[in-house]
Amino acid sequence: MAGNLPRPVRRLRWVTLAILLLGTALAGAWSAAPAARAAATTSGAPDPPSTYWLYSSGGGVFPFGAAPNAGSEAGQSLAKPVVGMAGVPGQAGYWLVASDGGIFSFGAARFYGSTGAIHLNKPIVGMAATPDGNGYWMVATDGGIFTFGDARFFGSTGNLNLARPIVGMAPTPDGGGYYLVASDGGIFTFGDAVFRGSTGAIHLNQPIVGMAVTPDNGGYWMVASDGGVFTFGDATFYGSMGGTPLNQPIVGMAAPAGGGGYWMVAADGGLFTFGSAVFHGSLGGTGGAQAYGAHIIGMATAQSLDPYTPGSTGYDISWPQCPNNVPPAATVSVVGVNSGAAFRHNDCLGTEATWGRQGGGLTLYANVNAPFVNDPSMGSSGPKGNCAPSDSLCQAYNYGYNDAVDAWSSAASAGVSAPMWWLDVEGPAGSDNALWTSDLGANDAVIGGAIDALTALGAQPGVYSTSYQWGLIAGSGYQPDVPVWIPGASDAANAATFCASSFTTGQVWLVQYGYGNGPASQWDPDYAC
Repeated sequence: MAGNLPRPVRRLRWVTLAILLLGTALAGAWSAAPAARAAATTSGAPDPPSTYWLYSSGGGVFPFGAAPNAGSEAGQSLAKPVVGMAGVPGQAGYWLVASDGGIFSFGAARFYGSTGAIHLNKPIVGMAATPDGNGYWMVATDGGIFTFGDARFFGSTGNLNLARPIVGMAPTPDGGGYYLVASDGGIFTFGDAVFRGSTGAIHLNQPIVGMAVTPDNGGYWMVASDGGVFTFGDATFYGSMGGTPLNQPIVGMAAPAGGGGYWMVAADGGLFTFGSAVFHGSLGGTGGAQAYGAHIIGMATAQSLDPYTPGSTGYDISWPQCPNNVPPAATVSVVGVNSGAAFRHNDCLGTEATWGRQGGGLTLYANVNAPFVNDPSMGSSGPKGNCAPSDSLCQAYNYGYNDAVDAWSSAASAGVSAPMWWLDVEGPAGSDNALWTSDLGANDAVIGGAIDALTALGAQPGVYSTSYQWGLIAGSGYQPDVPVWIPGASDAANAATFCASSFTTGQVWLVQYGYGNGPASQWDPDYAC
């Protein structure tokens, strides 16, 4: 990290009560979700900007690739099973919906209402988010549509006598309409959704269980429980599992944001990819979902929040470059919010962020450390409540959470925001600039609190550290599901070899290289994986 030397200490004000209360309320909305991973396969097509979540009827959420992990209802006692999921476009959040229309919001997903307290004629079977993420639709098995937030009502089949029940819905790309699909493949269109054909009059070997719309709204795919795929309009057939023996039936499908392929998922969490849809991992053969007492019932696409173009380079700067020592505009630009430690602010954040925006890819980083470095009282209360003096884990979590909220508030007051925030985790106990205790559990709680706060505020959190320092500070057993920014490469060519060196269950997104070498020695260069 730029200027990573012992820093001067100066006292700062307490985070504003309003922001703290906001973060506390959001933090209580979830419990941690497991993130099962598998080795990714590669294909000749470039990785599209979409990854995915799998979800279970018990409320478990399983993120893969760069899909954010904002929590789940796994292990909770639900009144009704979860039947659908939708991600917030371009943000680290998502909704789950239960068969009674109860809504569970995570991360950046805002609650706009539900039917949880309403008597429904038929159960809910799915949901979809509006393009701006400020609303959502829910659909029942009779085709009844319920709208919340800025989701508009374009019609329904709630008053029709359907031959087969509705099993899912898909919005049009502009949010000006939606498709409903029945188990016999019957298609019902509303708003600017266009009918391109159906299997309603065809005898199917197995029922339809899901659909996806092409990016130009020129066609759609449907998938049956045996993996058979049916294409209409400009939807291209890329393959299917029809005729192939499956361990468990297919329960849903999704398409990458750019089209060009599709995924389908089975009830055991097995994933099948076609066309440009990239395999980021699955639960097939792991028993992951069953460990939580439920089968996988579907998948949802996630917009990757990785802001960097692979192979691009740039710089990171912070308080050591204050007030005006900034590098040339670059595609990769990272600016530090703090002045070297928690609750200490970079007075030049606003002007340095202006530099970062020139390249179009500004991200931010914040320092985290153990409570003893400055005012320990910053962890005495927070999402974990009022901590007993002897409860170091409670204090550590609150401290990390409050630190991240304070950094967020500091940036906001300077008019600075970014979808990606890094947490600077370095300086272990016993070093010249000791920032951490030897209690790894307490250190992990600090980091976990900061990750939870950033996720609750709608950002994608990541960590900056080396595998060596991470082992001393957090321990090799603590592996949060967040991306990594790792230093230590000698030059840009060498940096590319660090892209597989993650010490979390997330991927390496950024590599710092060559600090102190060449004419640009006052700046840290960075390489995007």
